[in-house]
Amino acid sequence: MIRTLGAISILAFLAACGDGQPFFDDGTTDDQTTGDETGDDTDDGEDIGIGGDDSLPPGTESPTSEEGIIRYEGQTDDDTGGFVSSVSYNAENDTFEVDNLAFDGFNVYTRDDSVPTLSSGSDGTVYAVYESPAEVTDPGTGAVIDQLDYRAIYGVSRNTMTQEDGDVVPRSQFAIVRTGSYVNYGFGGFVYQRNGEVNLPVAGQAFYTGEYAGIRVFTNAGELEYVAGLMDISIDFDDFNDGAGVRGEIYDRVYFDINGNPIPTGSGDNEIPDADVRFEVGPGALTENGEMTGGAQSLTVANDGSVEIYEDGTYYAIISGENADEIVGVIVLEADDPRAESVTVQETGGFILYSE
Repeated sequence: MIRTLGAISILAFLAACGDGQPFFDDGTTDDQTTGDETGDDTDDGEDIGIGGDDSLPPGTESPTSEEGIIRYEGQTDDDTGGFVSSVSYNAENDTFEVDNLAFDGFNVYTRDDSVPTLSSGSDGTVYAVYESPAEVTDPGTGAVIDQLDYRAIYGVSRNTMTQEDGDVVPRSQFAIVRTGSYVNYGFGGFVYQRNGEVNLPVAGQAFYTGEYAGIRVFTNAGELEYVAGLMDISIDFDDFNDGAGVRGEIYDRVYFDINGNPIPTGSGDNEIPDADVRFEVGPGALTENGEMTGGAQSLTVANDGSVEIYEDGTYYAIISGENADEIVGVIVLEADDPRAESVTVQETGGFILYSE
């Protein structure tokens, strides 16, 4: 089943949450790093990531709990990820602009006709889907030039905050851009952001819940698929002493192709395993800035009854709000695709969860 929300209601919500200003420019402001091709920002030991390490993607150079934080995908090992660091939404015509990807038209994406959204709208959060143009025209000769097929998910919080200049912006946002036009994962990237501060509890536990949505691309198979599901995160602010304990789970995932047709799940050879993703629990996952990162996996049972790792990856997230009542983040998972030999799948998903 595809969780969808009417395009009219999505447009109305997005128009109320943005006026076309980019929520990430080019990483060259005073409090942001640009990053190098390895994803490391190592200028004479400058503070990077959280706690001075590079466990988080590049972005805000010296994060604090009192200000907003921006992160974007660093250059990946295969030199395809990490090409997106500047995106913006135009509420006037419901378009999404993406910089630094070749053959995606003139950087302006329109709402996807087949899959306009990946959220149900039940909690007021919008995960809108946009597509790049199929072709452009050479202005000199009039020749039609075929373009590559990119998709973008733009996630917007149901909550807003007022900046110092008076602009009202979503409390948190994320964007994911991928393509199935290559035989490898293809070029793309992700961005996620907290606007404003966070006031973290010093004790107790908190539970967050919401929806999850993502894009799946492949090696040795030029395809693109979508995924949608539900997600929970729990945080123990008392322990561990070295950063709070964080538990997370993605469940009830459903899959469908680029045209919105459902893809079956199960244990058969031609089915995607019906597996839940869970965070690895351990110390150091949360810092005083409200940022989190750690490993994540899903498991399946083999024919002989043994338990095997199916998906393996990393989650990145930021807590926001005066009452620490919202989380935005991205997770990247990889797995062998059981439907085809020598094919691997990369799933990049985003989430905005609330403490209700």
